[in-house]
Amino acid sequence: MNRQSSSGCLNQAGIILVGPKYPENIGASARIASNFGISELVVVSEEQFDEERMLKMATHKAAPLLREMRVCRTTAEAASPFHFIVGTTARQGRHRLEDQTPREVMTALAPLAATSRIGLMFGPESTGLSNEDLDFCQFASTIPTAGFSSINLAQAVAIHCYELYTAVHPHPFAAIPKSEFANSFDLEGMYEHIEEALSEITFLHDTNRAYWMRNIRQFLGRVRLKKKEASMIRGICRKLRWHGRQVPDPATAEQERPGEAISR
Repeated sequence: MNRQSSSGCLNQAGIILVGPKYPENIGASARIASNFGISELVVVSEEQFDEERMLKMATHKAAPLLREMRVCRTTAEAASPFHFIVGTTARQGRHRLEDQTPREVMTALAPLAATSRIGLMFGPESTGLSNEDLDFCQFASTIPTAGFSSINLAQAVAIHCYELYTAVHPHPFAAIPKSEFANSFDLEGMYEHIEEALSEITFLHDTNRAYWMRNIRQFLGRVRLKKKEASMIRGICRKLRWHGRQVPDPATAEQERPGEAISR
């Protein structure tokens, strides 16, 4: 027996497919999104996909999602409207986000679903998401399997959509006060300012830039910054850069010995 979707719960959620290879998987993802009341489908690709092959898997009920599908050239563009993004991955690494099961991730996200835009990001069928793609994500989800970790893209989409729907559905969202979290566009602007400020004070160098920025992203991603907080951090970085560019007066520098400024 089919349960009717709760349109008020997941109408701000979206599925992001990065570099999908097969039109059928896009169509199947649209059908799954429609099943669980997810309102947006985003594809990152420069290819033109066969509409007939997509529609064959989507069926007529999910056809509107395909017609309104947003096609982006970059992951940054696809991620920009979303406040919280779950990156799905079977690979692990020292510099990756801490992996959780889909159920654990969706339980953490459920209280945020009513007031924030949530994106579920999936990588290409053959390789999955890259570290650069995962930089846009605040959560990482890995489907536990019995040894063989390869799962079809549409199956992975279905598992994550189901877990998000079941985590969200019981919550009395009307009682949750509205709050504005920073979306990916806000966060990327903030990270640019952080990187510029840290480069200017020589904390970042070409040899360690990617390592430290990835760690900073992961730390701040766990904080769940509000829009005004991301703006505040950008303001701090701009001020740090401004002060770093001020040239001290040589005469004042000669007169003031180390320790004198502190004692005043």
